Amino acid sequence: MHRIRRLLLPIDALGAADTTARVAQLMAGLFLYGISLALLVRASLGVGPWDVFSLGIANHLPMSYGTATVVVSGIVLLVWIPLRQRPGIGTLLNAVLVGPAADLGLWLIPAPTELWAQVLMLVGSIVLLSIATGIYIAPQLGPGPRDGLMTGLVRITGWRIWIVRTLIEGTALLIGWLLGGPVGVGTVIFAFGVGPLIGVFLPFFERRRAATASRRRAGAESRGPVGPRPRRQRRRPSRASEPR
Repeated sequence: MHRIRRLLLPIDALGAADTTARVAQLMAGLFLYGISLALLVRASLGVGPWDVFSLGIANHLPMSYGTATVVVSGIVLLVWIPLRQRPGIGTLLNAVLVGPAADLGLWLIPAPTELWAQVLMLVGSIVLLSIATGIYIAPQLGPGPRDGLMTGLVRITGWRIWIVRTLIEGTALLIGWLLGGPVGVGTVIFAFGVGPLIGVFLPFFERRRAATASRRRAGAESRGPVGPRPRRQRRRPSRASEPR
């Protein structure tokens, strides 16, 4: 049981409250990530490489975009096996929560009819996606399926991260485009805009996470170890007071 816990929670949590806070932040980030993907799709100006792939699959199979996203995550996780990558609870929740959140967003968000609204929605989706990425990565509960695929291939091949990422996303983009996935100016903006924005928001949420952990650690140390109360010893009467 301990080994399973260490696998799914690859952190040194500061108690149940800290673990709960981390998982809650993870789930909030994943939900916002799914909503940002829905905004990106609704903008109809092109989507990111992996979403081109998911939408291409959804064009040919009786499934929604969110379901296709979950299926793609499952396929990527299967590739983790020969790479010997270790998933965390964040990996599994990423695989199963982002897709339904995206479908919910598509159900709630109407498609814009004016170009200016499409552009505004595209920019907003990329900013929200970058914020959501910082929120769900900062708890350090395991990489997403696609990020784990990238780091696993980097470890095995020894190639640079940007080369592996370009090859992976280029392959997903090409296959998705051949399947009819939407490629447009939004795809280019996504490719060049998301990285720098994540570089701004991720350190911010990591600092907040570290500050929270420091406060919890300081509070735990100030309270000291909590152990069992010492047993009260029963006083025995002195010999002088004993009855003769």
